[in-house]
Amino acid sequence: MVTCLGSGPANVFDAASAGRSGIRAISRFDATNIPASIAGEVDDSLLPTDPTLSPQTEKLGYRADRLMRAACDQAAEQARLADLPDRDRVGCMIGSHGADPTPEEMAGVLACAGEDAVMRLPQLLAKQDFDCGQFYRRKPDMTTSLIASRYLCLGPTLSIVSACAAGAQAIGEAFRAIRRGQASAILCGGVEAKITYAGYIGFVLLKALCERYKTPETASRPFDRRRNGFVMSEGAAALVVEDLQHARKRNAPILGEILGYGDSADAYRITDVHPEGEGAIIAMKAALADARLNPDQVQYINAHGTSTKQNDAVESLAILKLFGGHAQRLPVSSNKSMLGHAIAAAGAIEAILTLEGIRRSILLPTINYESPDPKCPLPDYVPNKAREHKHSIALSNSFGFGGQNACLCLAAYRDE
Repeated sequence: MVTCLGSGPANVFDAASAGRSGIRAISRFDATNIPASIAGEVDDSLLPTDPTLSPQTEKLGYRADRLMRAACDQAAEQARLADLPDRDRVGCMIGSHGADPTPEEMAGVLACAGEDAVMRLPQLLAKQDFDCGQFYRRKPDMTTSLIASRYLCLGPTLSIVSACAAGAQAIGEAFRAIRRGQASAILCGGVEAKITYAGYIGFVLLKALCERYKTPETASRPFDRRRNGFVMSEGAAALVVEDLQHARKRNAPILGEILGYGDSADAYRITDVHPEGEGAIIAMKAALADARLNPDQVQYINAHGTSTKQNDAVESLAILKLFGGHAQRLPVSSNKSMLGHAIAAAGAIEAILTLEGIRRSILLPTINYESPDPKCPLPDYVPNKAREHKHSIALSNSFGFGGQNACLCLAAYRDE
């Protein structure tokens, strides 16, 4: 992974274990007069440059492609993906949303508008030396296409556009495809690079972002009574999902297991979650049924936990409804308190951190938790400090803007 807390799962997990926040003032565009002017930016030094890429390929890509390349390089190397001979059995599934146009690009198109623009647009844009690659960069499938080409993934590919659930859904759909026998291994994950003027301003206008905070580091406060919006971030995370017997046969390093996956839709409102948590409950229940587990067998939940008034209360309610009395003993925490909300990348980042927590027997904290909220009544949000806690089964929740939900049931690897 590559995030505002650094690069690589070990480094990011160490930073999160220490309760560090990666949220800072925005530097990638002038946010001086914007009420929400903080974000989780990835340091440019963590983005790879590749002299082997053709100028045409490099031109089609954008920041998200470089972020995803950084994450996929780590995952492919660790999993020895290049060693697999049957490339038609290697797939690629990525959650991404495409690039946003810059103000300059939008102005370039608008400058050519007029009564006869349709007929004369190509000639007008040619005179401006217009970069036609921007239309390809906005295609949400471009990242998947470029990554599949880079790693020679000739098997099933899928580009998932489902807001905050996209990264988790990419992992879940890879899991399903392998279980159906469509592939032996799939490179999957999610990426987001929306800290641009056009990508950011829409969330500002929707009043979804945090506007009141003492410092950037304390702005994201999931489940806290004083939360007032999410903090946007960028990043990428990738992992290789592989058939167990196939992995064992080639002595691949196995870091954990996916036991189940559930997804759902709220089918409620385009900007609101269902107030009774129906979609969240359906997704979590489906993941548990897929894993053939009872709710009381879950030992930790990595919550979606966005730090918005509605989401955190509804997610808490959904957990209470589904887990009943077990919810009183169930630790629940949110990585977004430190990493912000990386939209399409969030589910993939959090799934990997969940697996790393299982491997290390550590629960990552919900930092900035200072004032309990009666509307978030779960007893254990792992407040402010990481905790040693041996656990082998966890859920990772991702509930998307617009009511798209995904839940992954993850577990320690059992060498039976």
